[in-house]
Amino acid sequence: MTTKHLLHQKWNNLITILNLKMKQKLLLVVAIFASAISFAQKDELKAAKKALKANDAQGVLDALKPVEGTIDSADEKSKVAYYELLGDAYTILAKAGDDSQFENAINAYQQVESNEVADKLKGISNDLVNSAVADNQNSNFVDAATKLHMSYSISPRDTIYLYYAASSAVSGKDYPLALQYYNELKDLNYDGSEVKFTAVDVATGERVAMDKAQRDIMVKAGTHKDPKDEKTESKRSEIIKNIALIYTQEGDDEKAMEAYVDARKVNPNDVSLILNQANLYFKQGDKDKFKSLMNEAIEVDPQNPDLHYNIGVISMEQNDYEAARAAYSKCIEIDPSYINAHLNLSTSYINEGNLLVEQMNAIRGNSAKDIAKYDSLKAQKEALFKKGADALEAAYKTNPENKELLEQLKNIYGALSDFVNYKRVQDLLDQ
Repeated sequence: MTTKHLLHQKWNNLITILNLKMKQKLLLVVAIFASAISFAQKDELKAAKKALKANDAQGVLDALKPVEGTIDSADEKSKVAYYELLGDAYTILAKAGDDSQFENAINAYQQVESNEVADKLKGISNDLVNSAVADNQNSNFVDAATKLHMSYSISPRDTIYLYYAASSAVSGKDYPLALQYYNELKDLNYDGSEVKFTAVDVATGERVAMDKAQRDIMVKAGTHKDPKDEKTESKRSEIIKNIALIYTQEGDDEKAMEAYVDARKVNPNDVSLILNQANLYFKQGDKDKFKSLMNEAIEVDPQNPDLHYNIGVISMEQNDYEAARAAYSKCIEIDPSYINAHLNLSTSYINEGNLLVEQMNAIRGNSAKDIAKYDSLKAQKEALFKKGADALEAAYKTNPENKELLEQLKNIYGALSDFVNYKRVQDLLDQ
């Protein structure tokens, strides 16, 4: 090997030795720096614990502030202590009246896992639920909704809190918030049904609900009898229906219709769902679809007078007077006190008669044929008006206190120039 090569090799070895020494020095500096951070964190944690003992929440937050950016690189014990102290401070502030700090406390506690932290989260959940109950009682519905949702976030298994949160948001008319919660429930396939364990109290004869173990003990002891396990109805249909109603409220008819379609897949015979979907079609101007759904609702609930009345209204709008009268008559048969059905039954005859008046007014000639046609139309019109009057006379017999019937009846007799009956009805109105 030449002298030149030997010098080159020695030079490379020297550089390698120097680099190693520099790396060791750098590692030593990093280690010293990390130790300094660790000591600083422990000092701050001690200061925070001291402030916590004095119930000084702000003191805890101030003590923890300097290590905020480095705590995630700390050892697990220090990290748990930091987030637990942080959660404790926010909890103190929340219980002192600043409800917004509950969320900060939850976020802090949820950064770590320990039995003690789990117990504290459970305590916050109970505090939130109790506070939400008070808010609902004081009509602070949106605050209640937010707290119930936070309680759900602590324990996602307690989906009932999410359901109550949505209901509170609706009560507070915060529909976007309610929609958010209801969609969460829908995505979770929340059912909401439960089994209620009941038995009859032998002493009082009343059926009471209790947990299963208690119920079984009471029955065995003879103080209760006739145990039953009763499953409550699913809330899924209600949830999807509310989603549709909110979309309608917010003017998003397309999403509302999609929600009704989904809801009816779950519960096709829910009359309220059918009616709400029918009303949406009516709003969109599709009266034929509205009428079809109303008839579908009648098949499910044939003794519902409102359904027959609505069929009557839409049929009359379409000038289908025979269908309208059949619907109004069925409504009256079910509920003789349904005044609007009586009034509209009469109006169906008047409206049809008025169509003949238009034809009468269109006759311009004075020929015998024209006069005969005019007289024929007039006779038909008067016969229809008379049927309208008869419908109200029958209605008045079963609803003698209703002045609205008499007012419309008086107007019909006036149009017929039947002054005898006009005066009779006027006398009834004056009584």
